[in-house]
Amino acid sequence: MFEQAQDELLTLRDLLRFTVSRYHEAGLFFGHGADNAWDEAAYLLLHSLHLPLDRLEPFLDARLTSDERRVVLRIVERRIGERLPVAYLTNEAWLADYRFYVDQRVIVPRSFIAELLREQLAPWIDDPEQVSSVLDLCTGSGCLAILAAHAFPEASIDAVDISPDALAVAGRNVADYQLGERIRLVESDLFAGVRDRRYDLIVSNPPYVKAASMAALPAEYRREPELALASGEDGLDLTRAILAAARKQLKPHGLLVVEIGHNRDELEAAFPDTPFTWLDTSAGDQYVFLLHREELP
Repeated sequence: MFEQAQDELLTLRDLLRFTVSRYHEAGLFFGHGADNAWDEAAYLLLHSLHLPLDRLEPFLDARLTSDERRVVLRIVERRIGERLPVAYLTNEAWLADYRFYVDQRVIVPRSFIAELLREQLAPWIDDPEQVSSVLDLCTGSGCLAILAAHAFPEASIDAVDISPDALAVAGRNVADYQLGERIRLVESDLFAGVRDRRYDLIVSNPPYVKAASMAALPAEYRREPELALASGEDGLDLTRAILAAARKQLKPHGLLVVEIGHNRDELEAAFPDTPFTWLDTSAGDQYVFLLHREELP
């Protein structure tokens, strides 16, 4: 099918229609940057052809060279045949208007905490310039550490991950944003490597997928590192460990901000005496909690 298409599809419009049709035919899952076939196909084709990502219309009826058609169809074939998230095919992901390098050593960046950092965690932080130390726990690609560096211009940031592969990707992103003097990468199992440090702010988007959900994940999610997704039977193993130790890592006025996926009910049942503040995000107020140091168990 793809070999025949190379000879018959001439314009970007032709290829876009073909790609959307093949996506629907294959039953792909969309959850890594786009939530539908059209948007993802448009992004993938524009990226593959080195065209502006926000300028589809002027190029729709442009004819492609045979080499360009070959490149585009090959990457579409891989997306369908290997069920790879599109970010792994393009080696880029976007979060809060920032571009990050990614590959299969890290999960594709996605976090509601990015929205909160864009607002400098207002109103919970009165003066962003007074934040001098931030910890990004389970940093993955380093995306939240980099966003924190931009949100809090006077802060030094520790970016912690247990995976040396993830830290290699994070290092590339830190270098791309020229933040090597402000962001320190630390290979560590949660707080083990930073026990002697205290922070104004700890943010974390830890693994939080429960065992039953892991077993039912779409193929695209199974292409991501399991270490960055799975967190025990109820999805709260890492969150429990963070809550148990965070008080000692925070300064007296410090804040803890953690993303927990769809586990709000389970978390509140497990910690009935902890006064979680649930932060508003574009998807609602059940995915990210905030605690002041004195509220921690």
